[in-house]
Amino acid sequence: MIESITLDQMRTLVAAVDEGSFSAAGRKIGRAQSVVSQTISGLETQLKVVLFERIGRYPTPTEAGAALANEARAVLRQAGQFRARARDLASGIEPEVSIVIDAMFPIEILTSTVTDFEASFPDTQLRVHVESLGAVIQPVLDKRCSFAVSGVVPLFPPEVELEHLFAFRLILVAAPGHPLAQPPGPLSSKQLAEYVQLVLTDRSSFSDGQQFGVIAQKTWRLADLGAKHAFLKGGLGWGSMPMWMIQGDLSAGRLVELNVQSSVWPEGNQMTMYALHRHDTPPGPAGRWLIKRLRDNVLQCTTFDEAHAVPSA
Repeated sequence: MIESITLDQMRTLVAAVDEGSFSAAGRKIGRAQSVVSQTISGLETQLKVVLFERIGRYPTPTEAGAALANEARAVLRQAGQFRARARDLASGIEPEVSIVIDAMFPIEILTSTVTDFEASFPDTQLRVHVESLGAVIQPVLDKRCSFAVSGVVPLFPPEVELEHLFAFRLILVAAPGHPLAQPPGPLSSKQLAEYVQLVLTDRSSFSDGQQFGVIAQKTWRLADLGAKHAFLKGGLGWGSMPMWMIQGDLSAGRLVELNVQSSVWPEGNQMTMYALHRHDTPPGPAGRWLIKRLRDNVLQCTTFDEAHAVPSA
């Protein structure tokens, strides 16, 4: 009977479709391959629908199987939200909120928000991790963090829900004594490629095989934005930095914005920051408050002007 279909059966179906084999699905959900196979067979009997073609080495989802897997995802998402809501109603405010913040996010806004959080939720412990690229997203997917603030849109998986926070400029800079800081005319990508580019790299394997803004043939990769900042000021290479972080360096002459062709690095290039969390494990009341206060503090921050930051509407 359709009425007796369980969430476990739906979870097994989705895993089998996503992973491409019953054995891989079993590893994902912690079940033996035989249990996965039996569960799928039982589900086919209940639904009176063939979910997988069992020809060849691996089972292939039928059109009906793929369609029902999509419906099962929606049901599982709703179930996750139902459980989260029940948790909130039963336990009230979370005893601990663990978050991960992109290193590109303005530290003064984070500090101000955490100060407000401590005053409003004195009994809730806060754990803050600062990472870059995929290492920002992975703890949320692993359910180690309630939510993340990240700007690496190409890496966002379908499991997460996004909330726009704000956007800011990324500009190409070098120390004033660097060769690229000398030419008067706009630099081409060929000219940039002749010198070492300092690139922020990923502590996780989430972005393996992907490049973001890499132009030069020779790169030095750093996992820490502060180290990249110091290397740039030391004249060890050129690279992109968030405008909010280096305004003082530009004013004092410690760094110079590179004059590049618009096709290489368009004027007004923006990096957009989002708060993101899993659909099935949304933040509780304290986490929701924290996301809202981050957004509010961005809007109120006096260190951002309209040329360098674009707050969400």
